[in-house]
Amino acid sequence: MLLAAMKYVKAIYPGTFDPLTNGHLDLIERGSKIVDELVVAILSNADKGTPLFTVGERIEMIAEAIAVQGFANVTVTTFDGLLVEFARAQGAKAVLRGIRAISDYEYEFPMAMMNRRLSPNLETLFMMPAEQYTYVSSRLIKGVFNLGGDVSELVPPLVVQRLKAKGTRKI
Repeated sequence: MLLAAMKYVKAIYPGTFDPLTNGHLDLIERGSKIVDELVVAILSNADKGTPLFTVGERIEMIAEAIAVQGFANVTVTTFDGLLVEFARAQGAKAVLRGIRAISDYEYEFPMAMMNRRLSPNLETLFMMPAEQYTYVSSRLIKGVFNLGGDVSELVPPLVVQRLKAKGTRKI
C-alpha cells in the first residue's frame, strides 16, 4: 500500500551554466538526492548577452562533470521558450532553483509565482548552495578568470581547461 502512494518525481534545474561552477554541481548533487530524476536544462535563448561557451560546449562540460561525479539519475539537455512548457513536455513535477542571496530571491520569486500561475501543479524548490559557493556566479568566474585570477577551486577542472582553451585571459 505504501509503495502505491509513492510518486516518481522528476525535476528540472534550468540555467545558462556559462560556465558550470562548483555551486551548480553542489545543487545538482544535493538535488539529485531528493528527486528521482534531475534534468539539467540549458536555456539556449537566454537574455544574458553573448555566452562565452556555445550550448554544445556547455552540454559537453555538464555531461562530463555528471559522469565524473557519478550522478546516475541526472541528465542534461537544452530548451527554448517557456520553462513551464518544457517541464510539462518532460513530465516534470518540480523546478530546482538556487538562491545565493536576497537578490537571487527577489529575482526568482516573481518567476516562481508566474510559473505557478501558468502551471499550478509545477512546484519550485529553492535550495541554497554550500557556504563556500554562496558568492560564486558564472559571470564572476568569467570576470575573475579574464583578469588573471585563479578560479580553480570554484569550478570543475574541466571548466578551467575549457576557459584556458578559449584564451580569454587578458594577462
